[in-house]
Amino acid sequence: MAMGEDTVTVEEVQALGRSIRGEIGKAVVGHDETVDLLPVALFAGGHILLEGPPGTAKTLLARSFAQTVGLDFGRIQFTPDLMPGDIIGANLFNFQTSTFTLTRGPIFTELLLADEINRTSPKTQAALLEAMQERTITIDGESLSLGDRFMVVATQNPIEQQGVYPLPEAQLDRFLFKQSVVYPTAEEERQIVAAHGVRQGTMSPADWGVTRCTDARVIDDAVATVAGVKLVDEVIDYIVALIRGTRDVADLESGASPRAGAMLARAARARAALDGRDFVIPDDVKTLAPALLRHRLILSPAAEINGRAVEDVVAQIIETIEAPR
Repeated sequence: MAMGEDTVTVEEVQALGRSIRGEIGKAVVGHDETVDLLPVALFAGGHILLEGPPGTAKTLLARSFAQTVGLDFGRIQFTPDLMPGDIIGANLFNFQTSTFTLTRGPIFTELLLADEINRTSPKTQAALLEAMQERTITIDGESLSLGDRFMVVATQNPIEQQGVYPLPEAQLDRFLFKQSVVYPTAEEERQIVAAHGVRQGTMSPADWGVTRCTDARVIDDAVATVAGVKLVDEVIDYIVALIRGTRDVADLESGASPRAGAMLARAARARAALDGRDFVIPDDVKTLAPALLRHRLILSPAAEINGRAVEDVVAQIIETIEAPR
């Protein structure tokens, strides 16, 4: 893909997104909606939370994504006994030099897979808050940068399962998207069994032929291009109406924050560029709104008793608020 000296065009961003999705598809069967959201999150500078039962390729999705975009990859398996220092690192005393030496934790990477994030304690979960919001880590009063490309792909098991600690609202709000990873269709499952049931052990994305299709410079240029995508006043008003509409619904105890609106605008710009456009349309907003809102809204006790789902409430809000033409 021919790139300009300082930037890329939206057509090149579109082609890059197509390449990323194609490479991931070599290893991962199905999960099209999730695969579409990953480059949106990358170019919007956001994090993504994948929720689903074990064995539904959440880890393989993250590893394949890291492989194809060429980001440094790190993985943390969250467990009940994990401590904050195990994630961010610590200053350890060196008896030979009589000085403290910084030992960096696994969070010092570009793409971090936080695996089963809700199996560890809230204290350890909170170690990610500063990193996800500010892209920095503070150790003994010293602020250390993680880099502008730092991205978290977290996985969690459904809250109905045993041994999980639900993420607090403040931490959920740091994620751009929350996406449900469901069981495959019968045909998809047949493909998985036929392809993945051949060898003993787990194959890496490279074993499936997943190759790198971009680099850090191109990603930075694509992010700059996405930031320049036009967002007209009518679409801004539509985003604001959707966000404010979540705060005036009887079925919701808590609505979305202003930060959610800013995130939705960034994500809509990224989706527009990945579609080859230099302007946002209402469909960009409508398509991304469910994944962006579902983890930010809290059902009222009455709605829970009546069996209402957050997804149904989001769909109702989107249907009620008229989009600009």
